[in-house]
Amino acid sequence: MAHWLVKSEPGAWSWDDQVRDGTTFWSGVRNYQASNNLKAMKIGDRAFFYHSVNEKQIVGIVEVVKEYYPDHTDEAGRFGMVDVKALKPLKTPVTLEQVKNDPRLNHLALVKQSRLSVMPVDDAAWALICELGGITA
Repeated sequence: MAHWLVKSEPGAWSWDDQVRDGTTFWSGVRNYQASNNLKAMKIGDRAFFYHSVNEKQIVGIVEVVKEYYPDHTDEAGRFGMVDVKALKPLKTPVTLEQVKNDPRLNHLALVKQSRLSVMPVDDAAWALICELGGITA
């Protein structure tokens, strides 16, 4: 199982929206690197759900339940999406500031490529962020 981080503006799609709907498609990705990360996702992979813009914090975990397929919101037909389901919230959200200030996490794309909306997270960083968030990996 691989680990990821997916970003959403809470005003557009929040953790509460994800929990309410349970399972939904992750659409709207229009960056080729982020799209390639979506293509690499497999059923059972898990991703941190990150609130971007004003909050800038990891708030929950979702699981990939359907692999890459065409994104119906892309009129050009170039991009795709995956389906994810809400698994659990972090007991304590992990902020971008915490990630940036922890030398064990400063290698993450969240720090190095801050605009990327879908990114891989290595196993050690996954476990550490789960610990910081008060949950078990």
